[in-house]
Amino acid sequence: MKGYLQLESGDIYEGNWLTNHILEDVSGEIVFFTGMTGYQEVLTDPSYKDQIIVFTYPLIGNYGINEEDFESNRPHVAGVIVYEANEEASHYQAQYTLKQYLQKWNIPLLSHIDTRSVVKKIRNSGSMPALLTKSYPKEINVPKLCEDNKVSKVSTSQFETFGAGSIHIVLIDYGKKESILSSLLERNCKVTVIPYHTSFQMIRKMNPNGILLSNGPGNPKNLQSHLPTVKELITHYPTLGICLGHQLVALSLGGNTKKLLFGHRGANHPVKDEKNNIVFMSSQNHSFYVDKDSLIGTNLKGRFYNLHDQSIEGLVHDYLPIQTVQFHPEANPGPAEGAYVFDEFLNMVKENNRSNVAYA
Repeated sequence: MKGYLQLESGDIYEGNWLTNHILEDVSGEIVFFTGMTGYQEVLTDPSYKDQIIVFTYPLIGNYGINEEDFESNRPHVAGVIVYEANEEASHYQAQYTLKQYLQKWNIPLLSHIDTRSVVKKIRNSGSMPALLTKSYPKEINVPKLCEDNKVSKVSTSQFETFGAGSIHIVLIDYGKKESILSSLLERNCKVTVIPYHTSFQMIRKMNPNGILLSNGPGNPKNLQSHLPTVKELITHYPTLGICLGHQLVALSLGGNTKKLLFGHRGANHPVKDEKNNIVFMSSQNHSFYVDKDSLIGTNLKGRFYNLHDQSIEGLVHDYLPIQTVQFHPEANPGPAEGAYVFDEFLNMVKENNRSNVAYA
């Protein structure tokens, strides 16, 4: 059955539906992911909430979907576009094919689209609203993007504690990936996962040793009302911010964020660590970045930088125990070369507890 992708620019691409029962048009922001593998983690990463994802690798789905590599309990993408989807799963752990998994959640899968052409359009014109439809569009009718608070759609609604280690980390869930939680548990932490809107007073009663601000979807400025809480937390506890968490730290201390033309999404982005003078490949998924010029007077300074466009990939504070990264140190999918960020964070937490630093 024929299906169509229409971009806000007016470009129309014809493909084939692989999933059935597409009852109505599906809209969202169209973005692309530059990885050969890792589609299961991408589909279930809450940071992709309401986005239509184009996979640049020409064959997706050959190892299927298993029960081990989910980053959340459901997919969050609005739709999926591939050149070719393998309808058989070759891996011994596979429980579903890509088609079966997406169909289970009523998420459209459109194949045999000229993905190279689509990606070139996005790279030149930027990520934009797009529409997946059953019939050939006779006019441009792509809905505008809804600039709502997407974090509220993906954050947990309850308090949950995992592990029993001596270091207690409160993980604020803006749309966390499960591998962030598992990275802390592997390092013998006790972790309490909490809703994104939890008050500072309630968090203080939990007596944490450190705070982790997670990744999540959407524009960080949609969380302006939560910035005072973020500021209180990062000036009272050792803090690690990842992706959206990194951006919220910058905003809470007076910095600014801007939107990238087409974002960073993939498992092959080179990052330089200025402190250790090393370069490594990283996993990334974000549309916004921290503006370097806006950091003047914030006591924040860049430590990590993207070697493609020199955008800031991580911050440290002049005197507070704060560390942030724009990339995903837990990877999944992607290289794990940046995982030492978790070790540095926990060493910072331990050192702070030993020295009993007095906070402002």
